[in-house]
Amino acid sequence: MEMSGHIKLWDAPLRLFHWLFAGAVIAAIVTGWIGGSLMPWHGRLGLLVLGLLVFRLIWGFVGSTYARWPRIFAATFGVKDYLQGNWREAGHNPLGAFSVLAMLLLVSFQVASGLMATDDIAFQGPLHALVSSETGSALSGLHRQAKWLLLVLIGMHIAAIIYYTLVMRRPLVRAMIAGRTQREHPSQQDARGGSLPAAVLAIALGAACVWGVQAVGDWLRPEPAAVAPSLDW
Repeated sequence: MEMSGHIKLWDAPLRLFHWLFAGAVIAAIVTGWIGGSLMPWHGRLGLLVLGLLVFRLIWGFVGSTYARWPRIFAATFGVKDYLQGNWREAGHNPLGAFSVLAMLLLVSFQVASGLMATDDIAFQGPLHALVSSETGSALSGLHRQAKWLLLVLIGMHIAAIIYYTLVMRRPLVRAMIAGRTQREHPSQQDARGGSLPAAVLAIALGAACVWGVQAVGDWLRPEPAAVAPSLDW
């Protein structure tokens, strides 16, 4: 088989998810760190990240070749081949696959804990009424502490991109923008699948999940106390 040119690697919906996810997570960290009047925006960004996570979960089943979960999980078993220089697969290498899974799992925890967190002063997640005040406060503490681990993962991700770009001469950022990369082995083929109807379905389900959380939060919110009528004579 002749090796030449480039291959289609990342589909458009996955690329759009990647950049929206990166921007939303960073913005959520910044607004949460500053706090105060930005906490409502922190909550809104958390809901956006929730919708993106639901989209990514679904896209891992209906997206194109290299976006699918079986491909990513299979890559985690190739550590030995990768370290021995025998890795020939396109898409995420084993270390990249572990990084993706760790990032998605940690951000999922942050979203879940944020939805039910409360500090009884500056912020209450939309689903905080589902848990006791003590549990909500504990989740709020875990949510704040886990951000440090998230920052470590983000730093490692950026460092890996710089290393692969400058040392390994593999333009990962360009591939995530253009969707194509250099073919490095004859066995590497174009990504297939990931139709427009599948993308619309995944987006709709992500939006529906966000709407559902907001609806449940509104339903759980206690009615404002009635104001006693004035007795002015």
